[in-house]
Amino acid sequence: MTEPVGLPACYRHPDRVTGIRCTRCERPICPECMIAAPVGFQCPDCVALASRQVRQPTTVAGATLIARPVVTYSLIGITAAIYLAQMAIGVNAVAGDYGMWPVGIAVNGEWWRLVSAAFLHGSFLHIAFNMYVLFALGPTLERILGHGRYLALYLLAALGGGVASYVFSDLRTVSVGASGAIFGLMGALVVAGRRLKYDITQVLVLLGINVVIGFLAPGVDWRAHLGGLVTGAAVAAIMVFAPARHRTVVQVGGVLALLVVMGALTMWRTAQIQDYLAPLGIVGT
Repeated sequence: MTEPVGLPACYRHPDRVTGIRCTRCERPICPECMIAAPVGFQCPDCVALASRQVRQPTTVAGATLIARPVVTYSLIGITAAIYLAQMAIGVNAVAGDYGMWPVGIAVNGEWWRLVSAAFLHGSFLHIAFNMYVLFALGPTLERILGHGRYLALYLLAALGGGVASYVFSDLRTVSVGASGAIFGLMGALVVAGRRLKYDITQVLVLLGINVVIGFLAPGVDWRAHLGGLVTGAAVAAIMVFAPARHRTVVQVGGVLALLVVMGALTMWRTAQIQDYLAPLGIVGT
């Protein structure tokens, strides 16, 4: 049997001549290697390369799409476990050791109180309400921001609430609760919802009701609420409005700028408290 004169052999099967070439790389391909394309045929290698080069869809914040809001569920589980430990040890005792207490931070150097207070609660009703809102709002935000950015939002809002309480509260204040972080989620959802043109009416109503309750109900640390709200809204704005070409730089830079501002406020308040207590012989560590 004679082979047709001038026809090349398939690049994957040298014993087979063919008159068809891949429309992408122009290598000769036999019928077994032909893969139908919008125009002509392509070889297996070019099809595989093209499939690897397809960009994964991302959200407005630059996050990959997620299937389950595992960070939200983890935060609920961790907070619930800590509350069970509080009940075993003593709710008030744990709050006294790890709650937001200005003197403990300024004089004893217990900086962890700014964040640890957000994982403690004073009663079952307190934690139940906060975890319900986290369960209701968290998954939507986590799907918009992705796991990492969402966790950063939650922790920064918690820190923002702690810093606001530290800066503006009476020195005798001891406060606990995830409310600062929860208000941060509400503020973030308002910002992200506006960016995505969602109907945020229900979130605004919920936010408004809770802001009013914070001012009217006795013993509520409304300073932490407002601090978390402002911080959460700011973080969300950084995440969802960052330009796509420089998204990572803008997001990281924006978060660092917020940390610098909160750090400066904390240092100023610390110096103020120490100066106030110095005449009493109480000196910071």
